[in-house]
Amino acid sequence: MLFAVSGLLTALICAPFLGGHLIYRDAVAVPRFALTPSAFGIDGSAPRAVPQDAVLGVASRVVDGGWLVALLAAAALFGAGIGYGTLARRLVPSAGAVGSAAAAVVAIWNPFVAERLLQGQWSLLIGYAALAPTVLAVLSCASRPGRRELSKCIALFAIAGFTPTGSVLALIIAVVVSVAVRLPRRPTALLLAGWLVTASPWLVGAVVSSASASSGGAGAFAVRAEPGLGSFGTALGLGGIWNADAVPVSRTSWWATVATAAFLGVVIVGCAELLRRRTDPVVRALAMLAAGTVVVVSLAATGPGIDVMDAALAHVPGAGLLRDTQKYLALAVPFLAIAAAAAVARLRRLVPAGFALSAVALLVIAPLPDLAWGVGGAIRPVTIPAEYTTVTATIGSDDRTVALWPTATVRTLTWTNGPSLSPLPRMVDAPIVSGAGLVVDGDTFDAPTGRDADVIASLTAGDTARLAALGVGWVIVEESAPPPGLSTADEMFHGEHLQLFRIPDAVTAPAPSAVAWTAAITATAAWFAALIVGAVVSLVEVVQRRLRKTSAKPSAASDHE
Repeated sequence: MLFAVSGLLTALICAPFLGGHLIYRDAVAVPRFALTPSAFGIDGSAPRAVPQDAVLGVASRVVDGGWLVALLAAAALFGAGIGYGTLARRLVPSAGAVGSAAAAVVAIWNPFVAERLLQGQWSLLIGYAALAPTVLAVLSCASRPGRRELSKCIALFAIAGFTPTGSVLALIIAVVVSVAVRLPRRPTALLLAGWLVTASPWLVGAVVSSASASSGGAGAFAVRAEPGLGSFGTALGLGGIWNADAVPVSRTSWWATVATAAFLGVVIVGCAELLRRRTDPVVRALAMLAAGTVVVVSLAATGPGIDVMDAALAHVPGAGLLRDTQKYLALAVPFLAIAAAAAVARLRRLVPAGFALSAVALLVIAPLPDLAWGVGGAIRPVTIPAEYTTVTATIGSDDRTVALWPTATVRTLTWTNGPSLSPLPRMVDAPIVSGAGLVVDGDTFDAPTGRDADVIASLTAGDTARLAALGVGWVIVEESAPPPGLSTADEMFHGEHLQLFRIPDAVTAPAPSAVAWTAAITATAAWFAALIVGAVVSLVEVVQRRLRKTSAKPSAASDHE
């Protein structure tokens, strides 16, 4: 039942993702991801998509990047259903199969998933999906200490560490569960060391980056209160992403209050059932983590909370990972899924199991109908115009910088379904300067500094001599009038969507050092190794388990005779 429910809900959401390429807000799928310094997080910018882009760069040599992104997004949701359902089955065994199915419904069908999909942050959902299996892996390390269990837990750290935020989420929940089960020092130390290995790709990028410090914006990125709920009520309902445009229509009116009340009704019934029995210390720890997360996220949206966060962003290296506080509500989902399973266990004493599951599923799914079919049809693949491939091929593999015009980070292209990033930075096999910062409610955050700022200023001013001296060899104009100073004599391509200009006499652009490349490749290889070792160990265990079952059948028959 768990697999069927998870598969059905995943298909209802992700079926439209297949075919073409997803290019919607932060989601950028291209046929072949370039393996540039940016993909490894050593181009000087903040390593926000590491090791994600490097992994996609390698894998897209074999499978088209559009299929990769769609399949990984679907795998994240399906894995979330299986993982959270299995966790509920372990911690609330009385709920049975229907309880685990209810937990899967909560894990897949909620505002957090809808809003992160609408923001294009499909890769964050991979880390989200890994949280429940991480809890189970730490429990296995406590009950069956050994190399196998450690390797499986570290592999889950690698899965969660597909993005830096996922890596941090996995660390937090692993620490909480380790404390709850009083994991001995040695396995705890080994787990922490394993986490460092899996986090090393983005940690290396953070060390190399010249843009690790954030330019503030705690207020702009705090949880956004939904109608009638306030920050606390919104956080309780797993909503409130900072971008008001990345919200399902059903959460933009008074209906959000109804939906949250229905969801919390399920949780309250589950909590009553959990309090009625002697609760597992892990359940208590997850409950405290959920409550603490909701409170902290809510406080971060208050005046004093914003001031504290702004101070941290200004003075604490790496604090930019904490700026979008709403994404940390993922830490509350393990307990909420367990509570949904407990609610089913309580209802099963009053009605048949099927009715209990149906009631919980109805209260969770019906108030958020527009999560279905690509969040109400908002997310669907597009066809990238052929001239993008032409321009990419014209530039080839170049050691000179490519500047992208216009300089806005987010743009609305005529061939996409809404605002998005440009696909060019992930297609062009050359260093690229592509954005002048993120504009939120008229304020600009994360504006480039140093050489990138000089490139953008020179491009805006039309100073081609300065661009050449900075190592800019190409300018791509994307659905816009060219900036001043570019000569038609240097135009290498002119299409409906793109123009390509060569900058004469450009010097070689600054490149990462051999040490940076070595560190980045070694860290990425270590991440891959952790993932593969854990996968092999898990596969061997599955095979051995099946062999034992097969060998036990004849002996059982003989005993019966």
